[in-house]
Amino acid sequence: MAVRALLGRRALVQTFRIQVADWDSACRLGSVNSSSRQYVLSGKLAPSYHQSGHIATTRHYSSEAKDDLRVRYLDGEDAGIVVVGINRAKAKNAISRNLVNMMSEAVEDIKNNNKVRSVIVCSLVPGIFCAGADLKERAKMHQSEVGPFVSKARALITELGNLPMPTIAAIDGAALGGGLEMALACDIRISSNNAKMGLVEAKLAIIPGAGGTQRLPRVIGVSRAKELIFAARAVDGTEACRLGLVSHSVEQNKSGDAAYLRALELAREINPQGPIAIRMAKLAINQGIEVDLSTGLAIEEACYAQVIPTKDRLEGLAAFKEKRRPHFKGE
Repeated sequence: MAVRALLGRRALVQTFRIQVADWDSACRLGSVNSSSRQYVLSGKLAPSYHQSGHIATTRHYSSEAKDDLRVRYLDGEDAGIVVVGINRAKAKNAISRNLVNMMSEAVEDIKNNNKVRSVIVCSLVPGIFCAGADLKERAKMHQSEVGPFVSKARALITELGNLPMPTIAAIDGAALGGGLEMALACDIRISSNNAKMGLVEAKLAIIPGAGGTQRLPRVIGVSRAKELIFAARAVDGTEACRLGLVSHSVEQNKSGDAAYLRALELAREINPQGPIAIRMAKLAINQGIEVDLSTGLAIEEACYAQVIPTKDRLEGLAAFKEKRRPHFKGE
């Protein structure tokens, strides 16, 4: 029995090593493609200013509601940071068909861009992160349309969770239902202390359908997750931090973007580190947490093997020897 388990583990790790190699090749190929690729979702590029005052490039996605989502690729010292801002003020950033389509395309673009080092998902609407599904739109759907829509939203959130670079959810307002599920798919969550978070679907006689029943227990534990989901309870940022639902809860400021600013600080801490190493660390953690320790250590070994031949590793050693700041290129 032990031999069979060992053989099974070896097969799993070997498969994972192949996947890592394929992922690494795709990642490097993506960096080549991204340099020449144009963002076909819109032909418009316009400078814009975020709350922090930094100039960024905004991609306006063409659609019936082109401003529902704004994606900013920051520049200068913040180059490599992408800010994905939800902007449906009248609908409290509720998840609609249009928003799902736009976010899916944005996530695909980000995934294939090897120059992206971190992603911040936030709201451009004060006081709200995302109120969950667009129930007004849902009420107009035929019953046969609901299942496919939920499947597409689930696939989007899964793809967000599978992005190879670190993702940070900046929760400056209510994150309910699908809104919290979107935040749960991110690697790190930061909230303002007055933000409200909860998987409240039971109030509508349904259950979380975009990963909430799976991700919330993994974040805060099974018993606590059951309590919040069964009671359809929302908690504020302070309580969410105590539960471990968010990593940081910060005092909200007058402009209502305290969580975003803290997320930006964190992204700036991540930015100077070796980008391939960060991606491999994320992959090792995400895959390793789902298996036993022995298999997890083998997965770590496979990921470590990917960083050994990189130019960045040699640059890191040279910078350490010369007592200077390293300049990593993701190579």
